[in-house]
Amino acid sequence: MEDLKEKIITALKTVYDPEIPVDIYELGLIYDISIEDSGAVAIRMTLTSPMCPVAESLPMEVQEKVMGVEGVADVDLQVVFDPPWDKSRMTEEARLVLDMF
Repeated sequence: MEDLKEKIITALKTVYDPEIPVDIYELGLIYDISIEDSGAVAIRMTLTSPMCPVAESLPMEVQEKVMGVEGVADVDLQVVFDPPWDKSRMTEEARLVLDMF
């Protein structure tokens, strides 16, 4: 399962919010990834804001990228706003890229 999770994370790192030059995983938009033995994947994610201009297209892109990972049978994607996203969820790498130290 860890190998599959790493492949999913790699796929997620190819998805970018078009307004920010950092991938959604490093931004901290992915709250949870759970994988069942059957290959069913559940992802909880958020957006930087409920009014995000890519609110409709970004979740679809995430779902498509994860479905493209070998070993993934299904993707249940939930977009949540609780807890709300904030800059503290970003990785150190994302903060460096965005000069937010």
